[in-house]
Amino acid sequence: MIRFLLLFSRQGKLRLQKWFTPMTEREKKKITRDMTTMVLSRQPRSCNFLHWKDLKIIYKRYASLYFCLAIENGENELIALEVIHRYVELLDKYFGNVCELDIIFNFEKAYFILDEFLMGGEIQETSKQMVNRSIEASDMLQEGDNSEWFEVELFG
Repeated sequence: MIRFLLLFSRQGKLRLQKWFTPMTEREKKKITRDMTTMVLSRQPRSCNFLHWKDLKIIYKRYASLYFCLAIENGENELIALEVIHRYVELLDKYFGNVCELDIIFNFEKAYFILDEFLMGGEIQETSKQMVNRSIEASDMLQEGDNSEWFEVELFG
């Protein structure tokens, strides 16, 4: 099970956070500070897996953003790395070569995409096509054009 996902910049600015286990704000801030410090202080050619307390920390840098994921000790690190990569692919598909500014100015969409992909710390949908269809349907609903939404849902 995934405990949390953090996105932060090379300067240590938090851009996105998703917590799958209940924690106080104080704990969240401490964990965020610890993760940014640990990950940013590592050498570029270091392994992307860390042990921290009773968790495994998996991170990957894409351009100027670090995607950091915490999983339980019994979980597979390579699957967690694949989860990060799949989320980046989904963001890329939606934004067209996603960058840090896309996350900053469209954070609600980044959260929505994450929620379509992960739920409760587990992978909800493995198919990129199904997640993309869901995102497209949501966009059409927001735009108010319901006829196209039904067409996508029924004939996808």
